[in-house]
Amino acid sequence: MARWRDGRGTLVVHGGGGEVTAVPLEIATSYRARAKGLLGRDGLDGAILLSPANSIHTFRMRMPIDVAYLDRRLTVIAVHTMPPGRLGLPRLRSRHVLEAEAGAMAGWGVEVGARVGVEVD
Repeated sequence: MARWRDGRGTLVVHGGGGEVTAVPLEIATSYRARAKGLLGRDGLDGAILLSPANSIHTFRMRMPIDVAYLDRRLTVIAVHTMPPGRLGLPRLRSRHVLEAEAGAMAGWGVEVGARVGVEVD
């Protein structure tokens, strides 16, 4: 399993049809960074990766978000759009959670079965 530190990087999405999309990425691996996540933000340029994580909540968030659950090989196992004030159920095979503004993931090709990669800056 990959070991990352809090910081920035690039999310590389390998979508269907051989398309590759690069997206700015924030990486949150410490307890403090994961707990804060997107709380108090009005928007996000790109995505945030919470690792390790297998569930999330949207309490005290100001915007709806797309949530992708990733397994240990960074394969997308579920994608949901969650409005503020919700609690997501834990995903048993999930090791990482990717969050972005609602609607963004569909445009990047993040769907069940897609593989993603993380390049650290």
